[in-house]
Order: sequence, then C-alpha cells, then structure tokens
Amino acid sequence: MRTIIAGNWKMNKTIKEAKDFKNKILDEIGRENLTCDVVICPPYTLIEALKGNGLFAVGSQNISEEVSGAYTGEISSDMLKELKVEYSIVGHSERRTIYKEDDEMVNRKVKQALDSTIIPILCVGETLAERKAERAVSKVEFQIEAAFAGLTSTRAKKVVIAYEPIWAIGTGVTATSEQAEEMCFIIRKKISKMYDSSVADEIPILYGGSANAANAKELLAKPNINGLLVGGASLKPDEFAKIAMIASK
Repeated sequence: MRTIIAGNWKMNKTIKEAKDFKNKILDEIGRENLTCDVVICPPYTLIEALKGNGLFAVGSQNISEEVSGAYTGEISSDMLKELKVEYSIVGHSERRTIYKEDDEMVNRKVKQALDSTIIPILCVGETLAERKAERAVSKVEFQIEAAFAGLTSTRAKKVVIAYEPIWAIGTGVTATSEQAEEMCFIIRKKISKMYDSSVADEIPILYGGSANAANAKELLAKPNINGLLVGGASLKPDEFAKIAMIASK
C-alpha cells in the first residue's frame, strides 16, 4: 500500500495564507518525485483555495453524520463532495473531548463518509491517564470495534486509521517509534480478528501526535506505520514538504 502523509490544519490560516502555502509546496515538491499520497485537511473556508493543485488531495476535518436538515454549523457529505473533497478526518480527539462526539456518532460519521465515497481518516487514541493505568490497549480496541460496527469487509478496507495518543497531540511530546509501532500492530491485529488478515493488511494505519520532519523517518521505518497525520508541522510548507519527501524515499 502507498504511504499517506496527511496534514490537519485545524483552525489556522486565511485564504491568502493557504494560497501561499500551495504555491510554496508546489515549488518544493514535483509530483514526479513523490511515491506517497499527500492530503491536506484545512478549514472549510480554504478547501476551494487548495483543490485542483495536482499534487495533494484535499480533505475535511469533520463530516456530519446526517445527510441534510436543521443542523446549524454542520457540513454534509454532499457539500464536501461538491467541493471535490476526497478524505475526511473522523473522530479526532478534539472532536471527541471538546464537542462530546461519542463512539456511536463516530460510527455514523464513518458510514456517512463511505456512503459518499469519501475516505474516512478514523482517529483513535488514549489519554495519558489511560496509558498510565494500562488501559491504552483496551481503550483503542474499543474505539476500533465501535467505529467499524456494521461495516462489511469491503467497506472496512476503505477506512484509514490514525493512531493519535491524546497525550502527544500538540504537546511536542511524541510517542517513541516503539510505542507507536506497538499500538499500530495491536490495531492491525484487532482488525484481523474482526475481519481477517487480508482486510487488516489493506488498511493504512497512520501515526499522529507531534509528528514532524525530525522523527518522520524513524516512525515510517516501522512495519505497521503506513503514514503520518501531521498537525503543527503541516502548517509549515518547508517542513511538510520534507516529511513528504522522507516518505517517498
């Protein structure tokens, strides 16, 4: 499978800054040099400014579990498809903790994305307290079970999983490559038990949590890490370009 390097811009950048980023990264990387898939998930207002660049796919940071209706502030899969969005982050820890999205809602969002041929990037991960209490594995396995509930093997293969230990998001603290690999292996093993090894082997598993150009090579060298979901470093075109080039070597 191809390596995926995805950037989550969160609530950052103006339209001008997004266009400047696009031009800069297009100068830094030629398509012929990349052997990985690159995705950027900007705020909704910047999707139009980034799409059609010929280098990276554009994703959204969220998607409604509903098709349409009286849901103030939400964005539907049809709206995202009209904007040529190819991916959507689902179940990011900030959505789960700040906006109280539960596992049932995350499952519905995964299904809604798949129904619209949008690739969900499903985020799972544990808190520091859960890791210290040795509940990290059970927490992540439960999130996987809940998010994949009701999915056939055919649909399951279309999901991308991002392991993001909550204690490493935006903190500058990165899980060691061994810690990241261990959990990504556990996730793949869980998928294999839920379906079979052929399904598990087709699902890309990314690591996220203060991933950057300095640690990308070591993380990507691990057999069960198929890419990175990059936060703060994805806002810097020079560094994000370096990460993509590291992934292509």
